[in-house]
Amino acid sequence: MASLQVVASTQLRKERIRFADSLQQKVKTLNSFINPMKESKTWKIHADAGGCDRFQEFLRNQKDYKWGFVSDVESLSISKGLSEETIRIISSKKKEPQWMLDFRLSSFHKFLSMNEPTWSDNRYTPIDFQDMCYYSEPKKGKKEEKHLRQDFLRLGVPLSDPGVRLAVSVVYDSVSLVTTHQQVLEKGGVIFCSISEAIIKYPDLVKKYLGKVVPPQDNYYAALNSAVFSDGAFCYIPKDTKCPLRISSYFRLNDQESGQFERTLIIVEERSSVDYLEGCTAPSYSTNQLHAAVVELYCAEDANIHYSTMQNWYAGDENGKGGVYNFVTKRGLCAGSRSKISWTQVESGSAITWKYPSVILEGDGSVGEFYSVAFTKNQQQADTGTKMIHKGKNTRSRIISKGISSGNSSNCYRGLVQVLSNADNARNFSQCDSMLIGDTTAAKTYPYIQVKNQSARIEHEASTSKISEEVIFYFEQRGIDPEEAMTSMISGFCSEVVNRLPEEFSSEMSKRFNLKLEKSVG
Repeated sequence: MASLQVVASTQLRKERIRFADSLQQKVKTLNSFINPMKESKTWKIHADAGGCDRFQEFLRNQKDYKWGFVSDVESLSISKGLSEETIRIISSKKKEPQWMLDFRLSSFHKFLSMNEPTWSDNRYTPIDFQDMCYYSEPKKGKKEEKHLRQDFLRLGVPLSDPGVRLAVSVVYDSVSLVTTHQQVLEKGGVIFCSISEAIIKYPDLVKKYLGKVVPPQDNYYAALNSAVFSDGAFCYIPKDTKCPLRISSYFRLNDQESGQFERTLIIVEERSSVDYLEGCTAPSYSTNQLHAAVVELYCAEDANIHYSTMQNWYAGDENGKGGVYNFVTKRGLCAGSRSKISWTQVESGSAITWKYPSVILEGDGSVGEFYSVAFTKNQQQADTGTKMIHKGKNTRSRIISKGISSGNSSNCYRGLVQVLSNADNARNFSQCDSMLIGDTTAAKTYPYIQVKNQSARIEHEASTSKISEEVIFYFEQRGIDPEEAMTSMISGFCSEVVNRLPEEFSSEMSKRFNLKLEKSVG
């Protein structure tokens, strides 16, 4: 086995980047991330004093978190606490069959046998799992329904609009409110519904695939989700079918004392394809909320899944008070030959982000892609990245990661490229770029490469840049004001990822960050 182990430390100065004279020693136990791995490779960059104060001011002047309102809808919640009784109550409320309850209880016992991982760079107050509600739903009634429709219109998510060529599943706290355009999809043989409905109507499909890509014992939060997941989305694309509509899930976490534990399961059969969109928001509470989701993708021979995410959870205030803990497991399995899974994501919210959308390339000639932009500011922390596991022959993967850090935030990319012994002629290209703004922010990169086949070809590029006063001065000398210069630099830095977003998300990016994007790709 060939492995790459690099430990380096660099520090940005106002005028230029100066490399430290000595190597920083930092060895972590990361068996929870990859197995086995004895040492980590680290590039750690800090911006020195004298950064671009005008850019910091520019970020502070951006629009407030417009999704932070609280819905005036009474909730019906179960008592706080996590136990077998909690699991049974959730299963009973959802009227689940015995096999589903057994799956939950087995997952809960696995959860109890595990310890919360500590290898991440994220630092947060330990979560009290007994001081949390695991099931909350809005009270039913005409008044409540009216309020919810009005609130989702404010969020830009109409609950019923036949003119929108986008099928949407809306999850509010622990329940699915609505799934649109189901009849249109059913005509093409496509099943799109809540995971709760799928468990009742399509038990054989759910039993066959649930927990197969992300088993409950995979990690601490996957076990928790498998035990208490409330609702989410289920999508099945039959053979030889191009999904006639783009499909989307929207998650809203409203109840202050509840966590959200949605489950998404997407199955795409031979020679079929789907474009899937995901969005999320939460109120601006001064306390933290937990979002621990699991997303499983199954891709058969010659099938294609493009999964796009706009992560907009509340990130907390300027001092780091409040915000959502976003601890998510996302993984796709390219089971069939020539199958393809592509993740595209924009991470701009949540107080703490901890997730690695990944692809297992099992089928010969299968392809995995990961395109990501992660914005952090104020006190935000992000430890995110991807894993590309090459098992089949002639498999290919591509990783493009962009990180923008400002304020007192920490932005970490952690990625694994693993080529197993039977993966002849595997190919990977990885590019990790960081942009730092200010004198107190940090960007970190942990690339892990494990190769067990000598025919593999692995390429890795990394760069770090900083918006400095000198660069702004260069723009000003050419008649470009500082704000336009800053948005132009961010636009150019992110364009390779943003241009892959569907129109709905790229337009939101343009509004939120004032980016002047040349185009967007649906």
